[in-house]
Amino acid sequence: MKSYSNQRKVSLFFRYLLLTILAILWLIPILWIVLASFSYNDTGFISTFFPEKWTFQNYIGIFTNSQFPYLHWIINTLLVTIISATLSTFFQISVAYVLSRLRFRLRKPFLQIALVLGMFPGFMSMIALYYILKGLNMLNLGGLILVYVGGAGLGFYVAKGFFDTIPRSLDEAAELDGATKWQVFTKIGLPLSQPMIVYTALTTFMAPWVDFIFSGIILSTSGDPKTYTIAYGLYNMLSSSKGSATTYFAQFVAGCVITAIPITILFVIMQKFYVSGITAGADNG
Repeated sequence: MKSYSNQRKVSLFFRYLLLTILAILWLIPILWIVLASFSYNDTGFISTFFPEKWTFQNYIGIFTNSQFPYLHWIINTLLVTIISATLSTFFQISVAYVLSRLRFRLRKPFLQIALVLGMFPGFMSMIALYYILKGLNMLNLGGLILVYVGGAGLGFYVAKGFFDTIPRSLDEAAELDGATKWQVFTKIGLPLSQPMIVYTALTTFMAPWVDFIFSGIILSTSGDPKTYTIAYGLYNMLSSSKGSATTYFAQFVAGCVITAIPITILFVIMQKFYVSGITAGADNG
């Protein structure tokens, strides 16, 4: 028994040691980005890990640079993200609830088709989406919202697994009392699925906030930097001219740090809901 206990302690030690090493390796790039954002630099890329000269000018410059309106990018991205996250969350939760609770003729074929379509990455459709939006004259933030919201319903599998864990007897009891399907959904389904709603809202918020591919394709033809989102705007800081990568690299790093702050805050605040939502969906999906 004592030998087994010692072996278990050694095993746990090496597991925690491995996790510690992986955590350090994961944190080093993040720490370098944060430190680089406070580094004074006027020669090009930052080559030292710790700043040789500390400064806040990179953060001041990113907001005062008239050529690259970072504040407009934040407002645009926040607008697109809030609208698309709200609509996408509603569509995903609604589709998941319907497929979990209702039985209809094409339910199983739809589940199979959705599973197959989910295996293909979304950016495979970006050329077709570009020409469709161009024909509708919607190569703007409105068209970008439509792209994010359009395929939201196919991300229902995790939420469906969560709804499957809610006893059907609650629905039947409410229906016996005269509740409609919509009332059962809003009065019983939604209150009991708070962790899944938070998880879905976080994932649908995070995707538009950091997306570069679709925003770059759709907004590239506008020519007005004030219409860009954060990801595409920061990319243009380093690629708009031959020397911009050298001139604005430190401000680019500061912009990246600012971009990461809202996502970090949301995850810290909503962590318990996020973990419980994805765990229940994964266990029962």
